[in-house]
Amino acid sequence: MKMALLALPSLSLSGLHPATPKPVKTTIIQKHQESVIYARNIRLPHNSLNYGVKRKVGNDTTKIPIVNRAPEYEKDQNFGKILLPDVVVKRRNVFWSRKWNFWDVFSLGWIVSIHLLCLFAPFTFNWGAFWVAIALCIVTGLLGITLSYHRHLSHRSFKIPKWLEYFFAYCGVLAGQRDPIFWVSTHRYHHQFCDSEKDPHSPIGGFWFSHICWIFDTSSIVERCGEPDNVGDLEKQPFYKFIQSTYIIHLVAPGALLYSLGGLPYFVWGLGVRLAFVYHITWLVNSACHVWGKQAWNTGDFSKNNWWVAVLSFGEGWHNNHHAFQYSARQGLEWWQIDMTWYVIRFLEAIGLATDVKLPTSAQKQRMALTTEGN
Repeated sequence: MKMALLALPSLSLSGLHPATPKPVKTTIIQKHQESVIYARNIRLPHNSLNYGVKRKVGNDTTKIPIVNRAPEYEKDQNFGKILLPDVVVKRRNVFWSRKWNFWDVFSLGWIVSIHLLCLFAPFTFNWGAFWVAIALCIVTGLLGITLSYHRHLSHRSFKIPKWLEYFFAYCGVLAGQRDPIFWVSTHRYHHQFCDSEKDPHSPIGGFWFSHICWIFDTSSIVERCGEPDNVGDLEKQPFYKFIQSTYIIHLVAPGALLYSLGGLPYFVWGLGVRLAFVYHITWLVNSACHVWGKQAWNTGDFSKNNWWVAVLSFGEGWHNNHHAFQYSARQGLEWWQIDMTWYVIRFLEAIGLATDVKLPTSAQKQRMALTTEGN
């Protein structure tokens, strides 16, 4: 792997004493086997020998040539640029020149249908349907995906009774993001191979690949990561195996129920609009939070804290915090970082339903903190 670094350290020009060190913003140019990526605010390990530095003091700039920059990307038409940040990627094409399996075809058809259903939203609006959609967003998005699928099942950041675990997990099933075994396995692979060629949904394959297109190429996850052998804790439980084998029934049944309760408005808003919203706030964590935002911790990947994604996704947008402390039940680590999922977990702990709630210690934070050492 070849890397090049641009660092802009803070220097003191007044008096004889150096300035207090400040966190250094850096830019890394990283060459994978198939990808070249620019990303902001990523620190290179200090023992790396392959870097260049640009220092600026006053109006004078001294440049040290960058080695191994791999400029061939500039002439490669397969490389593109993601809007706003300096991120250059080699895009993955998931639609052509490959064999589609059942889940690829089904997922594409389902997601397209959900978005087409949203076109009827302006013509079917009523307040009852609107509030049904809001309530189901909270139930399936917050309780189902962020609390159950992510913080509980994927990372075991707290414990709850089995009956409550299965209830929350079923809320996640109703979010339409596949069964718990598939979701948790994919997410654990994301952390294991974060922002490498084996990551199931990294923006090194393109923004839209990380946002949605990876869903239509599930075979590539097996090809790159192997068969899902990282969810033994779920596979040994009959409840999760049952959901896995009957998933489509649980996906379609809520639509029939909504239609019987409130006709077309409930169907359009409670199923179409609600699913589309929960889909995209989940996908933004995979895409936007690895491209836009700030890094507070030395995680060695592209994860960012993004406040507007955090607001939309019930606290999941504090993504660099999460990658620094994956086991933490709380992702909004600062008092001002809104984290609705954490507030629910804290409530469950207060009434005695959540136990063994994991949080990072001061020593753990100190080890992960960004410093100027080595730059």
